[in-house]
Amino acid sequence: MSIEIDILNGDAAWPMAQPLLSAVWGRDAAQKPSWSHVKWAHADLRVLLETPEDGLVCHVGIYFRTVTWNGQKVHIGGIGGVCTREDRRGRGYATIAIDAAVHTMRANEAVRFALLFCEPHNYAFYAARSWLPFKGEVYCEQPEGWIRFDAMAPYVFNIVRAPTLGTIDLCGLPW
Repeated sequence: MSIEIDILNGDAAWPMAQPLLSAVWGRDAAQKPSWSHVKWAHADLRVLLETPEDGLVCHVGIYFRTVTWNGQKVHIGGIGGVCTREDRRGRGYATIAIDAAVHTMRANEAVRFALLFCEPHNYAFYAARSWLPFKGEVYCEQPEGWIRFDAMAPYVFNIVRAPTLGTIDLCGLPW
């Protein structure tokens, strides 16, 4: 199996990533996801995983942000927009791309922990990869103002040390 992994600027890589994300979460999907109303942040970086046979098969967005945890400023990394072509799932592509994203976050010495949001059907996937449920509250910006974000469950990953309780203010849009 030959795989190419690129980590590119988020905005510059958007034209490459957009067709995959649209195919996975298409506008015309029969059932809109519960998070379809959310306004999301743009990725700072994008992990793009390609194979020679299939082209782009997996995407992970990487986000860097100074947030507050229990009122203290902390620099964190985020993962969002994780998707794999439906016909290429179960081959480990998402795990490889997420590992590349975490490795990229670790290279930024200021990052203390990583944060992602996921749906219930993905809880076991992330737990098996050492992500921990964040049991506190998360707040973020949305067009209607500052809100408690509960559209998806937050999970954290230890870079230095990840909190599992308390209050996180994303100080911007979620990812």
